[in-house]
Amino acid sequence: MRMKQTALKDVCVCLLISAGIIFGHETGPAVVRVVVEEGSDVILPCSLSSKENIVDKLFDWRKDGQKKKKEVFMYDAGDHSNNGQDEQFKGRVSHFSDQLKNGNASIKIRDTKISDSGNYTCHFPRLQPRQTFYIELVVELTIKDRSGEITGASPKPYIWTLNVTEYRALLQCEVQGASPKPKVEWKDRAGNILPAEEPQVSDRGGRYYVTLLTTVTKTDHYRCVVTQEEIHHQTHSETYVFIYEKLCEESSSKELIGWLGGLFSGLVLGVLTLAAVQFVLVATKCIVIRRIKEPQRRETEEDGYEFEAKRAPAERE
Repeated sequence: MRMKQTALKDVCVCLLISAGIIFGHETGPAVVRVVVEEGSDVILPCSLSSKENIVDKLFDWRKDGQKKKKEVFMYDAGDHSNNGQDEQFKGRVSHFSDQLKNGNASIKIRDTKISDSGNYTCHFPRLQPRQTFYIELVVELTIKDRSGEITGASPKPYIWTLNVTEYRALLQCEVQGASPKPKVEWKDRAGNILPAEEPQVSDRGGRYYVTLLTTVTKTDHYRCVVTQEEIHHQTHSETYVFIYEKLCEESSSKELIGWLGGLFSGLVLGVLTLAAVQFVLVATKCIVIRRIKEPQRRETEEDGYEFEAKRAPAERE
């Protein structure tokens, strides 16, 4: 019997790992994030750290809804008739009865649907103190092409760096064959959304092809982010842009007045050499030094990087 229980526990652990669980709690309570493909079964974990026997306890699973929480599964000292269970989950949810004595209140949802995505809670209202566990379920859409292969809803976007000058660069992002229609944005390293041109969108049999252009004026890491909120799917590609600015700018009127004053003082004092050196320094400040451009890096579909060495037009000649 002990071997059987151990085997079942190992199976549960394997299922949880294959489902893609991520733990995190940047703010607020800890949240377990579970990611699965549509149509597969999923286990939502909920287990007391004390491993207290909960055979005679009450635990309640609910899902956040637009107006109120939906009843997913309720266990009350052996009773799990779930008369108030939401229609969305009827006949699809079960628990692990032989694991209750170990404090395991996890549930299994069969044949997951996109609509199952959302935030769940596993609540023990009668424990002292009360305990609540938070789980985020993400069910990703899968699409089969004619070859029968399963691909993601949206592939990683392609990034191109165009028209690089010493002042700015034009970045182009291309999304190919996304479904449903995605939202495409350019962001900098800090996560700020960048101003961009109106996206060019074409619909080819329900698959969307999007091109988005933006102009950047400073050296930074830039990311093209593709979001499909309907299916809770997001992907991105990233590139690094090096903007070549003038190493020195034209002297301001204030600096020029200072130089003239220095020159006059030099004449008065007879120190012409010092005035000449000062003139050279000020004049040199206005020289533009062109450097060979650093290789541009863009992320390929295979998550690798390819490099393109580009030079200023004057250097190519």
